Amino acid sequence: MEKVIRFDWAIKHILRNKANFDVLEGFLSALLEDEEIKVLKLLESEGNQEEEDSKFNRVDIMIEDSQHRKIIVEIQNCREVDYLERLLYGTSKIIVENQKLGEDFQNLSKVISISVMYFNLGLGDDYLYYGATDFKGMNTGHSLKIRKRVELGCEDLEKKYKLIDKKIFPEYYLIQVERYHNQVRKAIDEWIYMIKNNEIKEGSKSRNIDKAKEKLSEMNMSKEEKARYERYLMNLAIERNVVNTAKEEGIEEGRKEGREEGLKEGMEEGRKAIVISMIKTGVPIETISKYTGLSIDKIKQYCDEL
Repeated sequence: MEKVIRFDWAIKHILRNKANFDVLEGFLSALLEDEEIKVLKLLESEGNQEEEDSKFNRVDIMIEDSQHRKIIVEIQNCREVDYLERLLYGTSKIIVENQKLGEDFQNLSKVISISVMYFNLGLGDDYLYYGATDFKGMNTGHSLKIRKRVELGCEDLEKKYKLIDKKIFPEYYLIQVERYHNQVRKAIDEWIYMIKNNEIKEGSKSRNIDKAKEKLSEMNMSKEEKARYERYLMNLAIERNVVNTAKEEGIEEGRKEGREEGLKEGMEEGRKAIVISMIKTGVPIETISKYTGLSIDKIKQYCDEL
């Protein structure tokens, strides 16, 4: 079966092109369950960078849905320490950046954050998670409904209105790729299958997934693009191998210390061994912090003990 490029690479280098917005529209239509999603434009932000070594690996776009709402969508797939805090900061920053000084608060931007995660976050038994703010009664447990009146237009010179739920708070979608078991039950599963396996599952029919097969095909890459892509894959493999090796050495050292001096001290020694192994391998402190969750100060403390 013909291979397509990794979705994280596509986000960073291919899907930013207006000619390829149809691929994003298909993915978002499947996830948001709205067949009329339309990508309007790419937003200017620190995340929308194309440099190969860019710290940020996300894309911010403006879309329009079937209700003609303008929504800002942030799609990202970078691994970071304090990931949930990063999500909160990112959505808050987008809201502030797109609210003009002195503008009425009723025009606040609606933000949807989508994380395509090639690593497991937390404990859970699903591969697709949704989160949003919901106010519930502390005594009844019932949700508080806040509605607004919207104008439908004029009919026989009389304005018509309807009440809709007010949904202004950011919404979050977490796609945990490694937890997906290749079973297709709905449209978004076809896209997650592609993201995990780098190929389109035979028989996939969701909107524009045929465009993804065409535009993300490895065979359509130029020599220069293919060389950059292969370097990217090599760097991922090296990074993953370094981290896994360091973890194995650290865990073994931690077990040894745990048997001799107690579990708590052994766990501390295990973490220390992981860090020291990484340092000796030449992994930068910032990368160690990103993959272990330890603070930079703590890592420097371990360095001083070498």
